[in-house]
Amino acid sequence: MKTIYLAGGCFWGVQKFFDQFEGVESTETGYANGPDEEPAYEDVCRGSGHAEAVKIDYNENAISLSELLEYFFKVIDPLSVNRQGNDVGIQYRTGIYYTDESDIAEIKAVCAKEQDRLGAQLAVEIKSLRNFFPAEEYHQKYLDKNPGGYCHIPEALFGLAGKPSEAGGGQRYSLQTLREEIGDLAFEVTQNAATEHAFSGKYDDFFEKGIYVDVVSGEVLFTSADKYNSGCGWPAFTKPVTESALTEHTDTSYGMIRTEVRSRIAGSHLGHVFPDGPEETGGLRYCINSAALRFIPFDEMEKEGYGKYIDSI
Repeated sequence: MKTIYLAGGCFWGVQKFFDQFEGVESTETGYANGPDEEPAYEDVCRGSGHAEAVKIDYNENAISLSELLEYFFKVIDPLSVNRQGNDVGIQYRTGIYYTDESDIAEIKAVCAKEQDRLGAQLAVEIKSLRNFFPAEEYHQKYLDKNPGGYCHIPEALFGLAGKPSEAGGGQRYSLQTLREEIGDLAFEVTQNAATEHAFSGKYDDFFEKGIYVDVVSGEVLFTSADKYNSGCGWPAFTKPVTESALTEHTDTSYGMIRTEVRSRIAGSHLGHVFPDGPEETGGLRYCINSAALRFIPFDEMEKEGYGKYIDSI
């Protein structure tokens, strides 16, 4: 058995997210790496300096620290300072707090891989655990007790167990599992940056009301309100659902210089963004592969856990 402490925004969602994985034996929400005096939740909200964190006890023979951290990066914005989702404040900073110094090299290796992927300095603390005070009982397993409770993590990610992990220490699930779940074309597009043939995608000439999510992780990427007919042969959007929904990367393949866009959480290749969109909406065209998307009709958004996006359409 080993233990790691992870701060990733509101601890309600972080706890529920990690409870799904085989090898995670127990979790506990609490307040980490602040002043040594035990705080109440109200003190933390007033800026005591503690981070909302989750203590994770895990069996390293069933799940490695690298795997846990790979999953951690799927549910945080690692570039955001003192903010995750709609939650703002020092208690929502991101951090990895260890008690075993032999874990440091593995932690830094995973973080370096993520930093290379994003091409920017991470805003994630890597520190030894100074202190940890368990949160009040009503904060423990909060989303199990309150299924409709607020959470900054997309509900689809609470069913992520069974998806592949490429973390160090071996893969718990094969990439073949993901290929079987989403299909060959979606797999090649999202994992290997392939491109579907122009005018062949199911969302090219499609304008129903709803949202478009990452076919791999379910994270929300675009809404129908920002989709338009560009005539390019692929679904086109004027902007993502939020500024932080996508990451941008320089693509020099095929003798061209383009800006690739990927989903922030899963890192799925989606397509490219070009500066030839409608001027009245900012001048950008997000040219996206249909195969990288799953459409959620407006009438089904609430049922599928995307109710908070209804007002954005």
